[in-house]
Amino acid sequence: MSESHAELPGSRRLLQVGARRLRDADPQAHMEVTITLKGRKQPGPDDVLGPTMTPKEMADQFGASPEDLQKVESVLRSYGLTVQDVLPNGRSLRVSGTVAAMEAAFNLSLGIYQHPEIGEYRGREGSVMIPSELSNIVTGVFGLDQRRVARHHLPAVARSPQTGLTPSDCEKRYNFPSGDGSGQTIAIAEFGQPLQPSGMLIPAYLPDDLTAFCKAQSRPVPNVQIVPVNIAPINHDQLLVQLQQMPQLKMYLLMSTLEVMMDVEILAGLCPKAQINVYFASFDQKGWIDLLDEVTAGRPGTPVCLSISYGAAEDDPTGWTPSALQEINSRLQAAAMEGITVCVSSGDDGSGCMQPGSRVHVEFPGSSPNVCCVGGTMIAGKNEVVWWQAPGFRTNKGGGATGGGVSAIFQRPSWQNVTVTSLNPGSMVGRVIPDVAAVAGPPFFEVTFLGKTSPIGGGTSASAPLWAALLARINAALPAKKRQRFLAPLLYQDGANGAPRGQSGCRDITTGQNASDPRPGKGYQATVGYDAVSGWGAPNGKALLGLL
Repeated sequence: MSESHAELPGSRRLLQVGARRLRDADPQAHMEVTITLKGRKQPGPDDVLGPTMTPKEMADQFGASPEDLQKVESVLRSYGLTVQDVLPNGRSLRVSGTVAAMEAAFNLSLGIYQHPEIGEYRGREGSVMIPSELSNIVTGVFGLDQRRVARHHLPAVARSPQTGLTPSDCEKRYNFPSGDGSGQTIAIAEFGQPLQPSGMLIPAYLPDDLTAFCKAQSRPVPNVQIVPVNIAPINHDQLLVQLQQMPQLKMYLLMSTLEVMMDVEILAGLCPKAQINVYFASFDQKGWIDLLDEVTAGRPGTPVCLSISYGAAEDDPTGWTPSALQEINSRLQAAAMEGITVCVSSGDDGSGCMQPGSRVHVEFPGSSPNVCCVGGTMIAGKNEVVWWQAPGFRTNKGGGATGGGVSAIFQRPSWQNVTVTSLNPGSMVGRVIPDVAAVAGPPFFEVTFLGKTSPIGGGTSASAPLWAALLARINAALPAKKRQRFLAPLLYQDGANGAPRGQSGCRDITTGQNASDPRPGKGYQATVGYDAVSGWGAPNGKALLGLL
């Protein structure tokens, strides 16, 4: 280790499973990273119920000091790097330069890696080393490694003729309050995969499909704004070209685009008069931080909800780094303090979260105490039960199950006063997910894709935007002083009737479980009241509105 550099805590990366290093990165190639800085300490997750703050108030109270910003810029400039942008939150810098300059500044070796699922990407192994004079200022350097850190919860097309749920069906099933989302802003997070030597494996946005969907459902077409964070979606013609050029990635391209259109159409059908902002960012740790920085900065506007249908096991040793978990969670907390309810899918791979071994796992960012985590159900006859289809995780032949369980990383916040115990012996008293649930499995949702309308099994990817739409409808109907509040803690507080709002505002799901088979071969069970597979249950929208 050079005496001029110090190890950045929480930055160590292992070789990604299935990947191999092909060559060194081109030293003259241009690249960008996001550097996160230590700011004034934010209150803990137990203290997010105070008055809602504006993005400017958050930056003024919790941003980095001007002196620290100047010092970081001066030191990085000495290595030939350029600060392109200081984010309004005052805790993130966008920095650019050559690969050679980045390697010198952070004392590491960047390489080009190949992964059988996604092709070539720039990556690294080991820890990031930062200039010693910045060791008490810089908390993370993101973008050096472009590996994908979370998965799409990919939709599944129904294999037999059937009719999926329409917006009208959802409104009736979940007793939505009247309205159309007028005056509300809803955000959606979407991601694309970085590729080398240049380019991205980016999903498309298909406005013609949205128009056709709204026409078929007799709903007006909402105003949708695409917000490119560090990537922009491709269009219909570009999608067709990519499908021809990369036939080996055809299914990935189609399914990732279907994910985008399903998210947008569910929200459009239920909140057709809302402003829908769709953020597109890279699928690496940098993309997650950049996207949340933009949302919490209120660019282009502060939403009442952010819907996220992506995630991965919080404790995957080759996925999230500890510093990324910390920085993403910090931005999720900023969102909560601004009154933004981030609705995150709990996952589609049951208790195993696609991890080896006999332990159970939960997905991040669903496991963050600063989000409202949404689990999955399905309709079995006249009953709504926990979503589980053999083998309890997603395969190319179908299957899947709701995520849920107890975090091994995030402590249980005091407002989550439930008594669920982890199935992992000796585990901490962690955050329990999900908070709530909605349909994820059969009978699926009607979605228009490439001009054709059919039932799509969205998994918890569909449950999250459904809840976001419901909360937007509820927010529009609340008196002004009760609007723009982070929902999750409110569900665990007693309402006027003396019972928890979640219990009174949701329909209890008491049947089902989420064990992935064959590993870990165990899971959590639905019970009367709150449980770790369906949370408080499926929504009763009008009842929840009254309780809030």
